[in-house]
Amino acid sequence: MIPTIQSKLPNVGTTIFTEMSVLAQQHHAINLGQGFPDFLMDRAITDLVNEAMQQGHNQYVHMNGLPALRQGLAEKVKDLYNTDIHFNDEITITPGGTYAIYTAFTTILQKGDEVIVFEPAYDSYIPNIEINGGVAVPISLTYPDYSINWQLVKEKINAKTRAIIINSPHNPSGALLTEEDLKALCEIVRGTGIFIISDEVYEHLVFDDKKHLSVLKYPELYERSFVCFSFGKTYHCTGWKMGYCIAPPALMQEFRKVHQFNCFTCNSPVQFALAAYIKNKTAYEGLGKFLQVKRDFFAEAMKATRFKPLPSYGSYFQLYSYDGISDENEKALAVRLIKEYGVATIPVSAFYKSPVENKVLRFCFAKKEETLAEAANRLINVQ
Repeated sequence: MIPTIQSKLPNVGTTIFTEMSVLAQQHHAINLGQGFPDFLMDRAITDLVNEAMQQGHNQYVHMNGLPALRQGLAEKVKDLYNTDIHFNDEITITPGGTYAIYTAFTTILQKGDEVIVFEPAYDSYIPNIEINGGVAVPISLTYPDYSINWQLVKEKINAKTRAIIINSPHNPSGALLTEEDLKALCEIVRGTGIFIISDEVYEHLVFDDKKHLSVLKYPELYERSFVCFSFGKTYHCTGWKMGYCIAPPALMQEFRKVHQFNCFTCNSPVQFALAAYIKNKTAYEGLGKFLQVKRDFFAEAMKATRFKPLPSYGSYFQLYSYDGISDENEKALAVRLIKEYGVATIPVSAFYKSPVENKVLRFCFAKKEETLAEAANRLINVQ
């Protein structure tokens, strides 16, 4: 008898990102779907990785991450958010921000626990919840500004609510949480046993002189939070899959119990390189303005098309409405754009558990200007 698998994710197939990227390769399309840069990262950091390798830093580092890197992160948090984080007890280096989020869910969820998820949501959230026996409770953000209806959140809270996951800057919309949002969240969780998982991987990609409001700035929120970050989004090296999680000592202790039996430790020479490079504040302090130039360049080029932009205040992404161009559903148009016009996007409906059709596509503008210009030129004649 051949063994069979009872799937833990019976309703999950290949991700939309993989699907669209494969189609893009098949049709030689410009890939504005997946969120990764097509330009080179700073050579200084790759030189530091090579140097670390040559110096013999190729064996395991501490399970929690290289101490020098965690110390650098603690200093960065103090500088940015005026919050004292103990590098030894509250920071763990992880193989990517997505891993940090998964590990946080695995740490806190028991069978039947409910987690409030704001949709459209990054596609890993709900599978992470469900594979850990939890139940996702989706709440749609208000279209077209993708704001949170906090009254609806209050109505969804019950004895089974174990966590709320938030994401700012938001993928896919580029929306930012405001001071009022975080105050509302404080009021909702006060006096409860609800955890917060805060996805802040785009913390430095904020535009138009706006500010990223980290959970780390709010002691009442941080005391119940797992805050997840990405080096890949900060230093243009998404393929390195390096991130970290910050949480209070008691929460981090449990997080590490899961972490130690999963990956145990992360790429050593990269950690040595990051520990040295993190001292270069300009590398992340100027990131928002750097990406804003690309957002604005793409927006100007897209004026020649019939697509209409929705505001993006952060992240790699800009949403564009095609209302008035086509009555097709989002995925159908996204596939047609690849096959007929050679441009790959992501349908925003794919970021919902049950697809919501607002006739909106997500474009990644973290690309060379020539890439963006050619993509917009190909979209001019879309009918």
